[in-house]
Amino acid sequence: MSEKIIEKKWNRKEQISKTADLLIHLIGYTIVMILVASLFDETVHIENIFYGFISVLIIFVLNKTVKPVLVWLTLPLTAMTLGLFYPVINMLILLLTDFILGKHFELDGPIFIFIVSIVITLMNAFMDNVIIDGIIKGGKRK
Repeated sequence: MSEKIIEKKWNRKEQISKTADLLIHLIGYTIVMILVASLFDETVHIENIFYGFISVLIIFVLNKTVKPVLVWLTLPLTAMTLGLFYPVINMLILLLTDFILGKHFELDGPIFIFIVSIVITLMNAFMDNVIIDGIIKGGKRK
C-alpha cells in the first residue's frame, strides 16, 4: 500500500517537473519571439508581450499537430533539396500563426519571413541547448 502512495507522489512530482519544463521553454521561446520582432521590426509585428506568448503557444500547438503532417507530405521535396525546404515548412507555420492571430501578430514580406523563420529556429536551438538546459539541469552538463 505504501509503495502505491510513494509511486503516486513520484508521478505527481514528475508531472510538476514536466509542466515547469514546458513553462520554462514557452517563456524562453517568447523571449526569442520578442527579440526577433525587435530585430526585424519591419517584418514581424507583435502587438505586446501577451500576444508574443500566445503566438508561441499557437506555434507550439501547430508544431505538434500540423507540422508533422507537412513534413510527411513534403518529405520527397525536402529530400530532393537536401533539407533546404524544411525552413519553408517553418515559414508556413509562422504564416498560419499570422492568420490565426490577425492584427495582433503580423508578418510582412515573403523573403524576410523565410529569413525570420531561419533566425527563430537558430535562436530557439541556442535557447534550448545553452540557456534552458542550464536552467533545468541547474547548470550541470552531461
